[in-house]
Parts: sequence; C-alpha cells; structure tokens
Amino acid sequence: MRNTAKITTAVLAAGALTFGLTACGSSDSGSDTDGPLVVAASPVPHAEILNYVRDNLAKDAGLELEVREFTDYVTPNTATEDGSVDANYFQNQPYLDDFNKKKGTHIVPVVTVHLEPLGLYSHKVKSADDLKSGATIAVPNDTVNEARALKLLADNGLITLKDGVGNEATPADITKNPKKLKFKELEAAQTPRSLDDVDAAVVNGNYAIEADLQPAKDALVLESPKDNPYGNFLAVKEGNEDDPRVKKLAELLTSPEVEKFIEDKYAGSVIASF
Repeated sequence: MRNTAKITTAVLAAGALTFGLTACGSSDSGSDTDGPLVVAASPVPHAEILNYVRDNLAKDAGLELEVREFTDYVTPNTATEDGSVDANYFQNQPYLDDFNKKKGTHIVPVVTVHLEPLGLYSHKVKSADDLKSGATIAVPNDTVNEARALKLLADNGLITLKDGVGNEATPADITKNPKKLKFKELEAAQTPRSLDDVDAAVVNGNYAIEADLQPAKDALVLESPKDNPYGNFLAVKEGNEDDPRVKKLAELLTSPEVEKFIEDKYAGSVIASF
C-alpha cells in the first residue's frame, strides 16, 4: 500500500502539470487527443479486461492504450477530473452520482461493460441461514455500496429496510432484524480481509476475486444480474466523450472478443452487460 500511495502521488502530480500545460497550449488543434489513452482502473477485473484489449485488440484498431491501476474508489475519479488520466473504468452509476454530488466532479459514463455481483461471504458458516443471533457482518462504508449491501441482505430475508430508502440506506434504516445482526462498516477493499474477524462480510465482486473468492461458487447469497443498476462502465470527464480514442476503446470493450474473454476468465463471477 505504501508503494501504491507513492506511485499515485507521483502520477497525480505529473498529471496536474500535464493538465496545466495542455490548458495553456490549448490552441494547438488536436493536442488533447495525441498520444496514448491513459485509463485508471481497479486491478481486478477492470485492469485485466483493459490489458486484454491492449494486448489483443488495440493495435489493430489503431489505439495506444496505457492502463494505470488504483486500489481505491476515489483516486480514479479525482485523477480523471484533474486530467491526470484520460478515463477510468471501475464504478457504477449510483456510486458515480453520489461521488459527483459530494465531490463536485464532472465525471460521466461512456459505455457499460460488465456487472460484478455483490456477495455475502463467510469463513464460519456454510449458509446465510446458519448465521447466529448477534452475528457481525462487515459491509462497505461508502454510501452506495453500504446501501447495496443492506439491500442484498434485505432481498434474502435477513433484514427489512424502510420503504423507499434507496441508495442511501444505512443500518439506521433497518426496520426488522430478526437475527439481531450487528454491522461493521469498513472501506470496501478491507471487507474480504475481515472474514476471519467477523461472522460474514458483504464484498464487492472485484475485491472478492482479488481475494481468491469465486462469487458464483463461494457466496452465501449473490446479487441477481436481472435489472441490476450496478453495471461498471468506462467514464470520462464531461466534454471528453467524443475523444476518438475514447470512442475506439468503448467499441473494443463491448466487442464479441471481450465478451468471450469475460465469460472464459471469470465463469460467472463477472458478467458482460452489453
């Protein structure tokens, strides 16, 4: 994590300088779209999918693609906003709406690529029904993913949520809790690491895969992909949607080749959404 922090700081500093120089020299037609398209991504599966595109499809399409990995859910958006990177690929619409509102950023989606079903995991019980009274469940602490986690539990009969609470639900919005479950709010990336310390944890799909969990096989309960609003997409700062490099990447990310790569590599733990 220390090395990642140093790299991220260096990238942001360099990106800020580049952004400033570009702004000063904006009279040079086409300068903003020269060079490689730099995309910030979570390591799994986003960077893996982008690396597949880079290594197998981009050259023939005339696209130079650079992938930068980030392990948090904040830096990819702030780096896209300040021009340190050209685009990002890691998030869903409810998360982005909340982020733009709270941070004053102007990030917009380009194309939806895949869904990572959120799941409930445990090292201590074999099924959700086996959770004992007073069990502790770890949930992500960011607004949207915490609400999403609680909705998963509600959809599977473990709790009941207040009507109409939507994407801002917190444990305070639980109206029925027959098992008297307790909740431990953690940064999303920490939830799989908490499995030895809690009775169960709700884990985002990308972090589950990084922790060698197989969502389709290991989850006690798993989100349904049907009518699911949490598809992950390629995103850019507003105004950059028509960058020809972005359009080209959007086409490649929704190609039959990428669909087959997702199916073969993730076996249902990641689902193509196009």
